[in-house]
Amino acid sequence: MNKIVRIENVCCANCGAKIERGINKLKDVNSATINFMTLKLILDYKDGTEETLFPEIEKIAKKVEGDIVFKW
Repeated sequence: MNKIVRIENVCCANCGAKIERGINKLKDVNSATINFMTLKLILDYKDGTEETLFPEIEKIAKKVEGDIVFKW
């Protein structure tokens, strides 16, 4: 399943890259790319895993950037 998610409060491209690497390590994620210029997360993941996957993604992101917001 593919999803494009708007993100807010990413301070720099380096933080975006750290978050992207963390998300790509999750077992239900096929691929994840953060575009810092457009502030979007392009996510390809296993269908039906949203309830557990999205909170995991937010947890990873908040470790790097405490005030990041995902617009699911």
